[in-house]
Amino acid sequence: MNSEQFNRVNQWLQTLQDDICQQLAEVDGKKNFHEDAWQRQGEETAMSAGGGKTRVLANGGVFEQAGVNYSRVSGTRMPPSATAARPQLAGQGFEAAGVSLVIHPHNPYVPTSHANVRVFRTTGDDPVWWFGGGFDLTPYYPFDHDIRHWHETAKAACDPFGKDVYPRFKAWCDDYFYLKHRGETRGVGGVFFDDLNDWGFETSFAFLQAIGQAYCKAYIPIVKKRQHTPFGETQRFWQKYRRGRYVEFNLVYDRGTLFGLQSGGRTESILMSLPPEVSFRYNYQPAPDSEEARLAEYLRPRDWLQELQ
Repeated sequence: MNSEQFNRVNQWLQTLQDDICQQLAEVDGKKNFHEDAWQRQGEETAMSAGGGKTRVLANGGVFEQAGVNYSRVSGTRMPPSATAARPQLAGQGFEAAGVSLVIHPHNPYVPTSHANVRVFRTTGDDPVWWFGGGFDLTPYYPFDHDIRHWHETAKAACDPFGKDVYPRFKAWCDDYFYLKHRGETRGVGGVFFDDLNDWGFETSFAFLQAIGQAYCKAYIPIVKKRQHTPFGETQRFWQKYRRGRYVEFNLVYDRGTLFGLQSGGRTESILMSLPPEVSFRYNYQPAPDSEEARLAEYLRPRDWLQELQ
């Protein structure tokens, strides 16, 4: 990947941020996104330069907090989170850009969702590059129709690139978004991929675009279907309690959080993925046979498209 190709991807990422923010704001109907543009230059950290646009919609009509980040960073040496699985790249310079988003709705019957698409390349003597990204869904009150729609949309985005792509990247998502210390998945999955370069630049970039564009097709119909579902304090408590799992994953396992902090990124932008209100309760267990207890059936890898016929 040369500089011209990297810039093509970078321009598309900024367009994607604009498009997703516009669609989400239209659904919210009350608030628009507030933008913080940021730049950082020449510090004595792994990052020599960086910048981006953090956009947050808070206390809207539908979304309690929706954050959609674009960033581009470069550095003189790779951060530890990027070289843990690639020790041969330690000490090389790098350049990376991406869009990352997390949506936390007001209504507990509307799932939390996450997506990101990113490009990375080294700038040493023997440069390497790759794409990564995906999207996943975290319901508090799962609906089979919603889960099937989510995975059907993911599969439709993957299928033009090979019939094996969706099953492979769906399994990768299940493995990645897994809380080992809890023995449960973060939600009902989706697709996840990293280190994508074996298809060549053009096909790999086309796949990145397909995944980025599929997110709103997968998520917005679910939001529209569930946003007016009545709820009370019981449902709101359960939502806040389960959001605690989201915090645990993002602070313990998430590679993007680690990369952002280790590369000297903007802390507020990195941590905007955390929910605005969350509740921790020691050893809490939902009542047996309750709506809340039913969620446990969904927090494990399953062949959703086969099971939810």
